[in-house]
Amino acid sequence: MATLEKGNKKLLNAWAFYDWANSVYSLVISSAVFPIYYSSMTTSFADIEGDIAFLGTNWHPTTLYDYTLSLSFLIVAFLSPILSGIADYTGNKLKFLKFFCLLGSLSVMSLFFFKDESTLWVALLFTITASVGFWGSIVFYNAYLPEIAYPEQQDNVSAKGFIYGYTGSVILMILSMVLIQTSVFGLLDEAYGSRFTFVLVGIWWLGFAQITYKRLPNNIYNHKPEKDYIWKGFRELKKVAKELSEYRELKRFLVSFFFFSVGVQTIVLMAGIFGSEELGLPTTNLILTIMLVQIVAIAGAFIFSRLSNKYGNLTALKITLIIWGLVCFLAFSLDKSQDNVDMCFYVLGAVLGLVLGATQSLARSTYSKLLPETEDHATYFSFYDVTEKIAIVLGMFVFGLLISITNSMQWSVLFLAIFFLVALIVLFTIKGNKYVK
Repeated sequence: MATLEKGNKKLLNAWAFYDWANSVYSLVISSAVFPIYYSSMTTSFADIEGDIAFLGTNWHPTTLYDYTLSLSFLIVAFLSPILSGIADYTGNKLKFLKFFCLLGSLSVMSLFFFKDESTLWVALLFTITASVGFWGSIVFYNAYLPEIAYPEQQDNVSAKGFIYGYTGSVILMILSMVLIQTSVFGLLDEAYGSRFTFVLVGIWWLGFAQITYKRLPNNIYNHKPEKDYIWKGFRELKKVAKELSEYRELKRFLVSFFFFSVGVQTIVLMAGIFGSEELGLPTTNLILTIMLVQIVAIAGAFIFSRLSNKYGNLTALKITLIIWGLVCFLAFSLDKSQDNVDMCFYVLGAVLGLVLGATQSLARSTYSKLLPETEDHATYFSFYDVTEKIAIVLGMFVFGLLISITNSMQWSVLFLAIFFLVALIVLFTIKGNKYVK
């Protein structure tokens, strides 16, 4: 197949379609079905104090899950700069994208085998490898953005990716709900229906990724690596790290990105468990709320991409961070004893959805626009990715720590508002450039 030129509509659509492929992981595995399934399974074999035993130690199930995810993000944070340096030096971003996609999709399918206390290790091991696969692939996927789209296209293309992702994940989520609620059309039990959806997610992710693979270019700068490409990859990483320190606005954006990622990603990862354990909402209500978030996020990504076109990326991002702070206060005010707490949770989900896709989309395109003229896009985006992963590790650690201290998730959620405030303050110090205002 002939290589498509930068800015070509078919190329941009193919790139964005990887969001359609992988976002089912974000919804079904990270946010909705698996966290709720994990919570229900661990509750079934927890002791009288609500703890479970693992590796000779008693754990609160949510804390163990938090720490497991944190470990996966630490692995990605360690690996991605090294692998990105190698990918840039060799010109093999596409191969790395394929590898991590394969690792993630097969790991998700392996979660099917978690069914009782004896297979808890399956849930934890493949939660780690699925997360590494997903986030590892995102590094190389994001790195393509400045290579396939011109700066003036990047806000809309980035938003299109998230819109594709939310649309595809909602479709699979509806199918998953049917399988779970009907116990796989009456053939098996509800738990089996949940496990079956994990297999569907892996097949969907790996299958639709092939569409992206067919269009994306590889080695567009015609790099011809020498045999010691691993050490050359390290030198590539060192070179970009030195360059990065010279760009004031880019550094400040990464600082702001770090602080709001602590809040955004922790809320996304823990929303299902918050609704289940803190508010006592039934599984159906939780899944409906999370689906509502995805549907509203489609509109949010579109609306804020237009706002960024008219008023600038930084202004649009500032608006989203203010709304995120509001989300934290609304979540803190909820209590399971309140009347119509499920309706309040729906409203909270709608507000969250409005800014979820917008924040992630704008962050990706803003960073891309702030990059200098370079061929080392994967390495630069690995720093973006590491910033996000360290933020998630901090967010999950703080969230889990406050749960263990206060025995409540509400204070954990409220504390996240501080991170959004700091991120907002830093954003006000950024001047931008001709593409970022």
